[in-house]
Amino acid sequence: MPKISIDSLLGSEGPSYPEAIAGPYRQELLRAAFQPLLTPPEVDQALRRTDDRTVLLVVNSVCGCAARVARPGVIRSLLHDKVPDQFFSLFAGMEKEAVAWFRQQYLPGISPSSPNIVLLRNGEQVHILQRYQIERMTAEEIAEDLARVYDQTCRNSFSSAQYDELRNLYQQLYRQNPIPSPHE
Repeated sequence: MPKISIDSLLGSEGPSYPEAIAGPYRQELLRAAFQPLLTPPEVDQALRRTDDRTVLLVVNSVCGCAARVARPGVIRSLLHDKVPDQFFSLFAGMEKEAVAWFRQQYLPGISPSSPNIVLLRNGEQVHILQRYQIERMTAEEIAEDLARVYDQTCRNSFSSAQYDELRNLYQQLYRQNPIPSPHE
């Protein structure tokens, strides 16, 4: 079993976890059309926008609440009429510089938290769910919370094929039907 040192967890030198541990959790979001942000310049390129498009960013984690409710809730939230224009993920404990840059530039004054679920428009935070909130919610409550915000801020929607693909992925990942498909 790999050993994790205090220096690796608190420092910014290298990832805290082997990719073999973090990889499956990373892939969960990537399979749902999230794009990874690995460096501070990638964070700025994705988020420093002025085109009024909405961006959903998940600060992913290996913790239990990320696995139990954050990732399933975020993916389930995308099975909605309105969705953000783009989806990105950062991985806490892995891309440390990118995560630190995101927190410094886009969440100033907010205590670091992972997981985090953040909706942004034009580089500004529109909505945030922090770990202390996520820990107290179910995946369904996270999805409903985000869907309410999508209704107020998003204009994008998936095609029937994209929706069905995401619904099938949800069923495959979590072994449950998220919601009956309106396309059946």
